[in-house]
Amino acid sequence: MAVPKKRTGHSAQGSRRANWKATKPETTKCPNCGETVLTHTVCTACGTYKGQPVKLADKAAAAATAAPAKKTAKKSTKKAAPKAEAKKADETAVEEAKTEEVKAEEAKEEKTEE
Repeated sequence: MAVPKKRTGHSAQGSRRANWKATKPETTKCPNCGETVLTHTVCTACGTYKGQPVKLADKAAAAATAAPAKKTAKKSTKKAAPKAEAKKADETAVEEAKTEEVKAEEAKEEKTEE
């Protein structure tokens, strides 16, 4: 292994490091919401990348709105039944949460009116 014969001085070290400069990261505007975003990253404001939703829930919603006329018949299998039940359970949980939020907001409005 190579070993330096003499220690590097502060001046030589400083002149060697003179070109170590920090650069600003490249940014672009989100095509969906117009927010400034780092390049090649998901928009933190709307959750899209190159105009496409990234979250699975958003993808499902976009697919449902994009092609509602296109329906395919699927065979019922043992694996498909629990998944469908789980989806229904998730949907009901979301609906219950939304109704609770609405009730809480109505209660707050009533308190502020009194």
